[in-house]
Amino acid sequence: FKPGDVIEVDDPEVELTRYRLLGTGFFRDVQFSLRKGSSRGQVVLVIDVVERNTIVINDLWMGLSADADTQGNARPLTAYAGLDVAETNLAGTGITLGSAVGLAQDQLALRVRFLDPAFLGSNWMTSGQLLFNDAKDYFGNADVNYEDPSQLKSVPDYAVVSYKRFGGNLGVGKDLSVTTQLWLHYRLESIDAELPRAANHLRGIDTGPILFDILGGRSILSTVRGTLQHDTRDSPFLPTRGWFASVTGEVALAPFGSDYGFQRMDVHASRWWALPWDHVVRLELFGGAITGDAPFFEQYYVGDFSDFLPGRVLGLNFDRRPPPNFLDTSIQEVRYGHYAGKVGGEYRIPLYRGHRSVYGIDLFGSAGLYAVANRRDIEHPPRGYSKLQLIPVDLTANVGFRMDTSAGGFTFAFSNVLGFIPVRREGGP
Repeated sequence: FKPGDVIEVDDPEVELTRYRLLGTGFFRDVQFSLRKGSSRGQVVLVIDVVERNTIVINDLWMGLSADADTQGNARPLTAYAGLDVAETNLAGTGITLGSAVGLAQDQLALRVRFLDPAFLGSNWMTSGQLLFNDAKDYFGNADVNYEDPSQLKSVPDYAVVSYKRFGGNLGVGKDLSVTTQLWLHYRLESIDAELPRAANHLRGIDTGPILFDILGGRSILSTVRGTLQHDTRDSPFLPTRGWFASVTGEVALAPFGSDYGFQRMDVHASRWWALPWDHVVRLELFGGAITGDAPFFEQYYVGDFSDFLPGRVLGLNFDRRPPPNFLDTSIQEVRYGHYAGKVGGEYRIPLYRGHRSVYGIDLFGSAGLYAVANRRDIEHPPRGYSKLQLIPVDLTANVGFRMDTSAGGFTFAFSNVLGFIPVRREGGP
């Protein structure tokens, strides 16, 4: 809105502007009102806000996983944790400065980032991030055998890839409307990976080589990413109505200095409805595809879609297990994929609403169906599966509490623990 604009109280833009302010996460409450102006026919638009804490916790991760040590020996139970915290109004400038850390056995991830919502007083936004990952990942379905780089011994449980990532990204964004933003990012990373010299495993009923999808030694990853985002939610953490949708495209090509050439497209949409009895329903849709030679940490991971496995935290993967495989399909052969899709729903029941340090507590339950597949699964499906078993799909579900506070939003979920209940044996049809 600008001085001289005509304001209609029933204009949807008024309510969308209120939702946009709430969606920033800076304010607990936003109210619009009109005051008599200096002359007939003129009014003053008054915006009253109640601020949240400027220091907020964006994410807090704690959970259990089943991983393997650096030699590939399976460990039954380990813990992981992470914290993402930010100052959203640095020295009163409106600039956000944040940092994050992820920790697990033999793994570390660090992030430092900034966001300037009005660069040099303009309508453009800028952002940047530095990252460092000292990580490992676990490969192999069953009967794994590989030679370690030192050629000292063979490890039967899992083939382990140790790698480090260091780099960052810079971005520029602009509001296209009250509800729509466009972002462009450039990313540059140096990768140092240590791979087994040779590794094979049981895939279906056949023994074949393990594809690690990363270059050994040092390599460079350079990408350009564009994101179009549409947000009409009335709250960033416990929304009761509105849309959140995004379309993201990313390209990594040799002309940008990258040793990896790939293209990625993701489409994500969520819609919330408030029911007459104050409960909330959410529908979520996701679809994504990757072409080219993306490193495995850029691909779709089954744990990011199954609530029964720990999802990745700051790019770290903590778990070696396949998904539960409730539907008895070839999903148990998949760890990373080039194609992914998910449809899910969530039902929320408000338990508490307040105005001090805790703004709301909701009980939630969710369920969904997802699929993850790589090109090899499509072109050369694993033998031992037939008919619908060849489609790598599985069910997911979760139950827990969501809590909105002055320090940020928190989710307490129980599917991670339930995921340790065996459903089917690991590996093989």
